[in-house]
Amino acid sequence: MLPIYERGRAVTVRPACAGDAEAVRAIRNHAIEHSTALWTETPQSPAEAEAWLARHLERGSAFVAEADGEVAGFATFAPWRELEGYRHTVEDSVYVREGRHGLGIGSALLDTLIAAAREAGHHLVIAGIETGNAASIRLHERFGFEHAGTVREAGLKFGRRLDLTLMRLALG
Repeated sequence: MLPIYERGRAVTVRPACAGDAEAVRAIRNHAIEHSTALWTETPQSPAEAEAWLARHLERGSAFVAEADGEVAGFATFAPWRELEGYRHTVEDSVYVREGRHGLGIGSALLDTLIAAAREAGHHLVIAGIETGNAASIRLHERFGFEHAGTVREAGLKFGRRLDLTLMRLALG
């Protein structure tokens, strides 16, 4: 994949590999511990991170952004539902390392992810975003995602009820 440029520094988005598991786990665990982006309060263990990433590697649905010799973010897509009627619908996830937000890394990752989902023959990408995450909603809107609905009080984290904004992008 071609490099993009993050304010003078090269950023490369590439398919993830098994060796990225610890870097991805660190980003995920930071989001678990400090944000409402992932609706769990249980950090991932190294073994869980390896197994989670391995499932994505089998599908070819995991990508990382590298900058300054480190993984600066990652993106995945996964089946939205397990029943075969949903086989052409996937859900995206895009995470950027703390301190690297607002530098175009999320955009580079989402652009790559959408292209990969299209190439894999998927028809629809769903984004499930905590309603207060305005930056993620804006990111998805820039790529053509449209609001598909809001599920009020769908989750609970940090003692708060959370609303879930659903967005959709048709690929075909």
